[in-house]
Amino acid sequence: MTKDEIISMAHVVGVVEFLYSNPNLQDSFEFLQRFAALVAAKEREACAKVCDARYMGDNNREDMEAKRCAGAIRARS
Repeated sequence: MTKDEIISMAHVVGVVEFLYSNPNLQDSFEFLQRFAALVAAKEREACAKVCDARYMGDNNREDMEAKRCAGAIRARS
């Protein structure tokens, strides 16, 4: 997630306006970046688990694709 994407999403939910109205919090972009990374990681893991659930243990083509899909999602971190 880029800095611009994080800032854009922060504007949507009003976080940026909140930060600017509280002078002690104006330097908290690093906090937002870490928070966004945690949210993204949680969502990636949820998506990977959907792929994991498709794995039936047969090691057929569909199983291998499910494992590759889960691995590719987790590799995005």
